[in-house]
Amino acid sequence: MEIYKDLSSPASKEFEELLNSQLSKTQIEEGKIIEGKINKITEKFVFLFVEGLKSEPVLDINELKSMGLAEKIIVGEKISVLLEKIEDRNGEVLVSASKAQKIKGWDKLVEAYEKNEPIMGKITSKCKGGCIVEHIETGSLMFLPGSQISDKPLKDISHLMNEPQKFALIKLDKIRGNACVSRREIISNFKKEDKAKIVDKYKVGDIIKNAEVKGYSTFGCFFNVNDEIDVLVHLQEISYSRVNHPDEVFNIGEKHDLKVISVDKEKLQVGCSVKQLSPDPFEHIENYELNKVYKAKVMKIMDFGAFCELEPGLTTLLHSSELSWSKKSPSAKKMFNVGDEIDCVITEIDKEKRRVAISHRLTKDNPFETFEKKYPIDTILEAEVINKNEYSLFVKAADVDVDAFLHCNDLTYLNNGEEELLKYKKGDKLNVKVLEIKTSDQKIRVGLKQTQPDPFDWFKDKKINQTITIKIISTDNKGLVVRPEGCEMDFIIKKSQIAINAADARTSRFTGGEKVDCAIAELDLNKRKVSLSMKLLEEIEKKEALDKYGAEGSGKNLPFSSLSEDLKKKGEDKK
Repeated sequence: MEIYKDLSSPASKEFEELLNSQLSKTQIEEGKIIEGKINKITEKFVFLFVEGLKSEPVLDINELKSMGLAEKIIVGEKISVLLEKIEDRNGEVLVSASKAQKIKGWDKLVEAYEKNEPIMGKITSKCKGGCIVEHIETGSLMFLPGSQISDKPLKDISHLMNEPQKFALIKLDKIRGNACVSRREIISNFKKEDKAKIVDKYKVGDIIKNAEVKGYSTFGCFFNVNDEIDVLVHLQEISYSRVNHPDEVFNIGEKHDLKVISVDKEKLQVGCSVKQLSPDPFEHIENYELNKVYKAKVMKIMDFGAFCELEPGLTTLLHSSELSWSKKSPSAKKMFNVGDEIDCVITEIDKEKRRVAISHRLTKDNPFETFEKKYPIDTILEAEVINKNEYSLFVKAADVDVDAFLHCNDLTYLNNGEEELLKYKKGDKLNVKVLEIKTSDQKIRVGLKQTQPDPFDWFKDKKINQTITIKIISTDNKGLVVRPEGCEMDFIIKKSQIAINAADARTSRFTGGEKVDCAIAELDLNKRKVSLSMKLLEEIEKKEALDKYGAEGSGKNLPFSSLSEDLKKKGEDKK
């Protein structure tokens, strides 16, 4: 290699000019989009020639095909790429065709957004909250919100998929590189001129016939008029009565007459009213009287009751609690149909709040009052079991449509109430006694055991400290289960009440079946409470022996092991 020492020679100057001219043609800089010519094609890669680079950039063929550039994979064809690195760690040039396409596409989107021009795109797929739109010219992807697809709610958009159409750019985020488009705006602008002509046809005071309920809002209801324009009826213009939401009065698809009350030609809006088609009923509300029966028309059925109309414009709420006397959870859907005329009683009129309350059940006799007249307290009647739960039965008399409550504790005197409850089922007939009636609370309580002799009456002629004979039924570690002779009830004598001497207070002394005496320790007939004690009887007999045999040495042959000691103490006390 020859080294030129003399740079002023003609050859050196010629080389310098050639080098400068070559470098000036292609300015190589990272982050810029450059053109590369396909120089070589293999099965997986495409090799590009770019002037000014020391090596050939390489592109993946699959990347080009996914971008729709399969037709350009030809030797000599030019492709735009983004120069990411002139030299990576392996000494190779790093370029990207897809990133170059996105950057070029973004520049075109920015230009269209700034000029407020529509772009051509196609909906390629659905996503959360909307759809993905592909820019036809550059392949850039944009977001189409669901609310911007059309000016009308669409249940199915399959006819719009992959169809080239215009979109308006409504938002660009240059930092994140996100674009948001609208199809609705294109449609609205297209209809705007036609809508202005339609609005011109309406004047304040016009009557619109058979407008269809299209949708609800918290501030009113939208109606479709002849499939050419949507009008709004504000919440305050729906009814003279108080309305919290349009769905209390209207159903989607219903048709109603409307009165035009406002026309805004700038906003292209028409305001209408339903209530102004009829006079204000609250001006003659005095014609209605409380607690009097009137006819009302069912207009709307809800989960919590029904909205009824006493006259056009006078809407009232019939709450579910006022539907029936006897049903605990009555349903207006099961009792009425829209359009039915039903009897009702006005229970409240509030002219200031423009509210009228009605009741359907007040038009019928109160079955609880009927029951109380026919079956006063202590009456015994035949009733049928209509329902049961884990602790009670519900029974009903054949001639009065009202349920009575029968607790398991009122089933029997002798057995456990919950166990006794298992013996009964729906349809069983019982003779029950009326124990309590609360008409205001709509509650009736009955009992079954009260119709039978009370085994507790066995204690009516007994008193405390009286000796009775009992039979031992069973024993356990806690005490004895015993039954007085002639009585049907069982009682428990605790272990501590078996004997005075702790050594004798053993349940194992008894096997069951023995008859022994005991004393009544506690007796309360009102509370039905009885306590029995063998220990108490022993103490009573012991006291009687002390009183009778008071001298020292007396009672040595008595069966009380401690009696002589007690007598000795008594003699000492007398001294």
